[in-house]
Amino acid sequence: MIENGIMARYGALLDLPAHTIPITLNEGNTPLIPAPRLADELGGGFELYIKFEGMNPTGSFKDRGMTTAISEALGAGAKAVICASTGNTAASAAAYAARAGQKAIVLIPRGKVAAGKLAGAVAYGAQVVQIDGSFDDALNMVVAISQRQPIALVNSLNPYRLEGQKTGAFEICDVLGSAPELLCLPVGNAGNITAYWMGFKQYEAIKSYCLPRILGVQAAGSAPLVLGHPVDRPVTVATAIRIGRPVRGEQALQAAEESSGKIIAVSDDEILAMQKRLAKEGIWVEPASAAGMAGLAAEIRAGYRVPAGQRVVAVCTGHGLKDPDIVVKDLPPAKAVPPMAELLEEVIMAGL
Repeated sequence: MIENGIMARYGALLDLPAHTIPITLNEGNTPLIPAPRLADELGGGFELYIKFEGMNPTGSFKDRGMTTAISEALGAGAKAVICASTGNTAASAAAYAARAGQKAIVLIPRGKVAAGKLAGAVAYGAQVVQIDGSFDDALNMVVAISQRQPIALVNSLNPYRLEGQKTGAFEICDVLGSAPELLCLPVGNAGNITAYWMGFKQYEAIKSYCLPRILGVQAAGSAPLVLGHPVDRPVTVATAIRIGRPVRGEQALQAAEESSGKIIAVSDDEILAMQKRLAKEGIWVEPASAAGMAGLAAEIRAGYRVPAGQRVVAVCTGHGLKDPDIVVKDLPPAKAVPPMAELLEEVIMAGL
């Protein structure tokens, strides 16, 4: 059997225990898509690429960290894994646990998880429990349970998650031949920004690549790292980053500072506008995934100009199918015509 996941490709660069048993769905190797038209709209003169993590097996970047977390947990003898989730982690944990023959328990905030993500967790056979509380409440609960019971915690508090997620940085460098000058990405629980910075620093040490500047982007209604304090009731349409107490917050701030970058917030309107704009490039992402690009656009509107010739990579973390209701809820009904070619032609030509 041929397996081509991130552990097969980058195993020598991952700090995993010897007992790790590889569990993979051939995650990683996601496309780095040029977006020259969008770059021109933002002022031009630079190269723009979209790292589309929605092409991972369960439709999000979480698969990178879940393959390593589940592999370590299985090797350590865990028969069950547990996580709190706003959706993507739940689906990924459920899929990889199923692959490993483990039981998965996922805790989600009631009514706060997109249907496409919840369906994934259920389809993969996880035990899904809803709570009347926030993601942060759910995380506190699963941490406590994992400390009392022989159940492995696979949230981003798990250090092996970051080992897998840092491979996104490796892939970008391998495709471009070096690191980009600027990396833009959404920030929720802050594990991904932390992991990417780990990956870029590791490649700098090995290959002497220059380090990128990092722009982390939160939703304005869920921006504890921008505000400087936790948000007890985070509110945003970008459910994947609706987190008021990011567990890797300090590391995210450190990554931004060390890279001479920053973490900013954008509005839901800006996020949804960028989601629609990315779709015009043929790239359909869930709302949170558009936050990184929305942040870049906001910076440019505020007067920032990307230096000529620089390469910018925006990480889009999840597929649009994760949250299709955002698109269809306000969709007008499709125009209907009788089965007559002449009438159909009239409708088509009127829209050109």
